[in-house]
Amino acid sequence: MTDLPEAGTPASSLIAKTAIDRRLAGIVSPVIEGLGFELVRLRLQGGRHPLLQIMADRPEGGIDVDDCAAISTAVSAVLDVEDPIEDKYTLEVSSPGIDRPLTRLKDFDLWEGYEVRIETSEQIDGRKRFKGVLRGTEGEEVLLEIENAGETVTIGLQFDWLSDAKLVLTDELIEEMLRQKKATETVDETRFDAIEEEEPNSPDEEN
Repeated sequence: MTDLPEAGTPASSLIAKTAIDRRLAGIVSPVIEGLGFELVRLRLQGGRHPLLQIMADRPEGGIDVDDCAAISTAVSAVLDVEDPIEDKYTLEVSSPGIDRPLTRLKDFDLWEGYEVRIETSEQIDGRKRFKGVLRGTEGEEVLLEIENAGETVTIGLQFDWLSDAKLVLTDELIEEMLRQKKATETVDETRFDAIEEEEPNSPDEEN
């Protein structure tokens, strides 16, 4: 029988863990969503030079450098108005990357069939770290196929128990990400026309 975390254990938030992270997420999430993206994770790293790290993505997946720049500009504007961070800080906006963190329940359905590393806030059957293949979700449980005593079994972990979850970088994952990127890429022929028109004039043309 699985040992359950003690009653009263606070629900984990994989998007924003600390109180200040949750406050910041509440401020920037509407801005990011207004641009057509979703907040994947937010962390405010302390120290002499605080760093606010924001990870965002499109609902259907796929975000580029220009998208990150647009999010950074919009988020900076609202944070300047709200002023929730007392010290001077650096804002960093990035994509989730290939071995992305899984922070929302829907992520565990989206990446079903891929390897993942999961950590729980409390020990479950004497352990807090799990590695296996995602088998989707069932209600509020994340289903994970693992090796246990030489057998392959599927266990269910309550989403609220999770403190961290991240895809494992595998050849299959890389192939899928490349396939998705290729499927979403489009060629804007007008950009090539513009390049041709902006070529420097030859010496004969200048004279």
